Amino acid sequence: MASTQSTAPDDVSKAIIEQLQEDGRRPYATIGKAVGLSEAAVRQRVQKLVDSGVMQIVAVTDPTQIGFARQAMIAISINGDVEAVADELAKIDEVDYLVVTAGSFDVIAEVVVADDAHLLSLVNGRIRAIAGVARTETFLYLKLVKQTYNWGAR
Repeated sequence: MASTQSTAPDDVSKAIIEQLQEDGRRPYATIGKAVGLSEAAVRQRVQKLVDSGVMQIVAVTDPTQIGFARQAMIAISINGDVEAVADELAKIDEVDYLVVTAGSFDVIAEVVVADDAHLLSLVNGRIRAIAGVARTETFLYLKLVKQTYNWGAR
């Protein structure tokens, strides 16, 4: 998530973020009491944090509970312009997380798909078909042990 804000959030904004990370549906009035602001001031700060790209407010689902049986991380080696290939990968709906990396691979993409046939079609038919993709290595998720979203505010 790219930030368009030029300075880091102040301590009050970080406290608001922490409140929302604990419960994304927490009322602004309750957050205001916890951080020492009015409900309107909290609402305004939250909107600025969202508008600037510092945070998103979303419903996080368990893909396996809504019909997606397979998650995987796909490591990709690229010949040529890494950012151009990353831009193409970002257009793929099944890709939910994408980073340009340093090391053995140029890009890592997390994907969520319905089943193994969908994964094969995605990797073989779409990802490997992108000009510049030299090699892929797929890491299947067997068990999610930990997933948090509370980093960045502390």
